[in-house]
Amino acid sequence: MRHLVVVRVVSERKIEDFSSTRLFCFVQRTFINMSRPVPQDSNSFYHHYIELAAVEQATELPSFYGNKIADFFSSLPAAKGLYAYAPGKWTLQQVVQHLLDVERIFVYRLLWIVRGGLPSLPGFDENKFADLATATHRSMTDLIEEWIALRKSTDRFIANLKKEELEKEGLLDQSTITANALCFITYGHILHHIRIIRERYLTEGYSQ
Repeated sequence: MRHLVVVRVVSERKIEDFSSTRLFCFVQRTFINMSRPVPQDSNSFYHHYIELAAVEQATELPSFYGNKIADFFSSLPAAKGLYAYAPGKWTLQQVVQHLLDVERIFVYRLLWIVRGGLPSLPGFDENKFADLATATHRSMTDLIEEWIALRKSTDRFIANLKKEELEKEGLLDQSTITANALCFITYGHILHHIRIIRERYLTEGYSQ
């Protein structure tokens, strides 16, 4: 049984979701059940990631995207691991290492909020992280295996969050963020990079 949701549409746009296209509405809601984040649930920097995650409830994210994400990364050719589409850009292995680092940070932030952590969490510089984690000493296969193992842990954690946990909010770099928004951001960040990998790493002849 679905709960009543009062919706005011702020904007509409088409969102590409793997092989399908759906209409996404960024909305303001009065709701009983936890639903999609609203703009004030996070800093505007993260809104793009939220928009990419095209489900209605945070706890639906693992079942909708978990296997799709695992299948995509399992299919990446190991021979492309050290490929970069332009000078100064990350190699594909660095992209996977970046995803590993960011997933851990996002899930720690989520855990901090749902368990009642009070002080503001700091931001981080993804480029400095990447500079210190070149991933050249590891194989593409090893990185993908770690990534899929980490993703299973994230999926299990988010799938079992309760409504009262998703409602909690905290401070991230002095901006308010909700646990619900962090769930969508976590998956949206992955979808963002899947799109980049498809367009720039797996497409022959791509040039910036």
